[in-house]
Amino acid sequence: MRKHFSLISQYLIGVMFGFGLIISGMTNPQKILNFLDITGSWDPSLIFVMGGAVLVGLGGFYLVTKRSEAFFGGALHIPKRRDITMPLIIGSVMFGAGWGIAGFCPGPAIVSLGSGQIKALVFVLAMLAGMAICDRFFTGHKN
Repeated sequence: MRKHFSLISQYLIGVMFGFGLIISGMTNPQKILNFLDITGSWDPSLIFVMGGAVLVGLGGFYLVTKRSEAFFGGALHIPKRRDITMPLIIGSVMFGAGWGIAGFCPGPAIVSLGSGQIKALVFVLAMLAGMAICDRFFTGHKN
């Protein structure tokens, strides 16, 4: 029974996340590119989206540190590593470059698939290919 509640809650959280991305404009690549263009047509509105996400995330992490198991049972899988490694830096730079070029990051791109955006499909396929390549050649860098 707990497993069913867990699956239902994961589904509902995913739907809520997707709606939040759509409402905030995070699925609109042009809005993202305007946010990143601080010397041109800068759109600072996404600062509030990111700030709200950080505050909610901090609250969630605080609650998790007070628990010994997940809300619906089972172990909590919290990363233990806190060191800054070269693969982390390279991955961060690649993520940022991809975000700046395409105007998508993984979550919003997957949500945008639902609207039939070809650009989102190309991005997601390229992202999956990159993940497969990384998994194949850089498996020693997993946490």
